[in-house]
Amino acid sequence: MLYEQIAQNKRRTVYVMVGFVLLLLVIGSAIGYVFWNSLVAGAVMALVFAAVYCGIMISNSTNVVMQMNHGHEITSAEQAPELWHVVEDMALVAKVPMPRVFIIDDPSPNAFATGNNPEHAAVAATSGILERLNREELEGVMAHEMTHVRNYDIRLQTIALALAAAISMMVNFVTHYFWWGGGRRRDNDNEGGGWLQVIMLVISILAVILGPLAATIAQLALSRNREYLADAGAVELTRNPHGLISALEKISVADPMKAPDASSAALYIADPFKKKRSFAHLFDTHPPMADRIDRLEHM
Repeated sequence: MLYEQIAQNKRRTVYVMVGFVLLLLVIGSAIGYVFWNSLVAGAVMALVFAAVYCGIMISNSTNVVMQMNHGHEITSAEQAPELWHVVEDMALVAKVPMPRVFIIDDPSPNAFATGNNPEHAAVAATSGILERLNREELEGVMAHEMTHVRNYDIRLQTIALALAAAISMMVNFVTHYFWWGGGRRRDNDNEGGGWLQVIMLVISILAVILGPLAATIAQLALSRNREYLADAGAVELTRNPHGLISALEKISVADPMKAPDASSAALYIADPFKKKRSFAHLFDTHPPMADRIDRLEHM
């Protein structure tokens, strides 16, 4: 089952890539039509921009994500003995290489894993989680993160995060361009145009507006689905659901993190913002904590 899960996540990585590329093409074409009257020019611009940005992000994902979340690396057991040894033990049980280890100075208990593959993975834990959780609970959390590493969830989420960010950056750039007068040429060129042009213009504007929203929903849906599987994987590694259950209970009642990076929220084991449940759960970064605990209790 383990190898089937890894293979499935690799296939999903391809699906995510294809889906986001198609979304990029739609948004790029819409931008090209609105501002330059050219679907092809907009699509090419979007592909080039996304390829460059994602190449940089994916090749250096660990450093980028850790910088965004203010994590500082520890390089030996002497700096944080319990965390280091727990990560080392869970990596050994999961049969993955020892990841790089980071600490985020924040009193709210939380943790996440990132990277491109198990050979280039990293885990981060807040100072709050080290202070509040005992060893059994910390093992449950790190087993959860090692499951993300083992199942290649980290690659899936890194790609989703990078492409969603690229789409948002592209739309933000074009929005600023529009406000500085870049859209006037498009308006002037199409004075007296037919209904087809009007319809195309409306569709293009809607695509530009809704594109980042669609990318975000897709990214968050991926995150929610992977959390349940990572919880189950943690129990498989530790043979002890009570450690993770107790950890999730403590994390659920803690205060929000002080300065989490919004684009990285889906990576954490629990929502770092502690937001209220959103409409239809479309914008939830994680499944309900009560549901996760209930599933663990019935394993």
